[in-house]
Amino acid sequence: MIPAGPIVLRPPAESDAQDIAEGCSDPEIVRYIPVPVPYTIDDALGYVRTFVEETWANGGAAFAMADAETGRWLGNITLKPPNPLGAGEIGYLTAPWARGRGLTSAAARALTAWAFAHGLPRAEILCDVENLPSQRVAMAAGYVREGVLRAAQAGRDGERHDLVLFARLPGDSGEPVRPYLPPLPDGVLTDGVVRLTMLTAADIDDYHALACEPDVVRFAVPPVPPPYDDSALRCRHAGARWLAGERAELAIRDAATGAFAGHVQLVNIAPPLGQAMVGYSVAARYRGRGFATRAVRLLTDWAFAATPLARLVAGTAVENTASQRVLQKAGYTREAVLRGLFPGPDGTRRDDVEWVRLRTDKGGGH
Repeated sequence: MIPAGPIVLRPPAESDAQDIAEGCSDPEIVRYIPVPVPYTIDDALGYVRTFVEETWANGGAAFAMADAETGRWLGNITLKPPNPLGAGEIGYLTAPWARGRGLTSAAARALTAWAFAHGLPRAEILCDVENLPSQRVAMAAGYVREGVLRAAQAGRDGERHDLVLFARLPGDSGEPVRPYLPPLPDGVLTDGVVRLTMLTAADIDDYHALACEPDVVRFAVPPVPPPYDDSALRCRHAGARWLAGERAELAIRDAATGAFAGHVQLVNIAPPLGQAMVGYSVAARYRGRGFATRAVRLLTDWAFAATPLARLVAGTAVENTASQRVLQKAGYTREAVLRGLFPGPDGTRRDDVEWVRLRTDKGGGH
């Protein structure tokens, strides 16, 4: 038995079968973990009687996460047998009634410490690229994001899924990894007219249609419509890239209807400089309603209030006067012309009019 604050890691028991069957029927567990569907008590008993025993026999470890006071099953956590390179992978699932209290990250920290004490040289956690709660657990348990393994795992949908690789070494501090970009308050930014939410896989078709609109393509970098697969990857990876501090990708929505109206982003984030770049586009049917200005202002104000960023830049083509008006209204100041920065059509180069807003600047007019 391994103590882990409000929980303990203990051997799974047959008396857990009812809770295991109920927990493993949860849609989020079914989505990311290849459990049987439907998941029955017999499946739970098979897990306890067979999988757990085989895991230990092969050099791994399998525990139940249980309430330290009542002993009730709250989830499973496993250390897989070491791979050929000697690393051990930790996997976990948490019952719906036990989420949101930091219990799984506490369990992962405790099991990692136990594994290192037993000589494990490297611990890994692999998360589906869209499974943001699992990635947050890994970061809270002191694991460092090392990269993305493309098409590394077959999904229940028959497709190959990308996995995010996190790892810890015995010499690492184990302190929680704090994301450079925090989550949006309640998952949304809004001024009552537009609403910004993180881009997700549900936005793929709308985002791709926007990216292929002629006026958007004209000023895109490079100025060509993206393949559908690129749009899909952008939406599916948006949350993982946000957690990694690489970029913030948001859908602009009509606050009245929730309809997808455009896209706004923070990219080229450079923490040592405290600088990032803002980009945006709005679907043709929503133009002329101030959506772009509102979105840029919302994202800018959030970035300065919630992150260490001190300087935001935006680039516009010389002839893109509509985009320049958006930035001016959002409080940005024209700073420079960078000659030949943007790739243009047919091998040409375009000048970039660069706009800047500092944390200390006043916002634009409403």
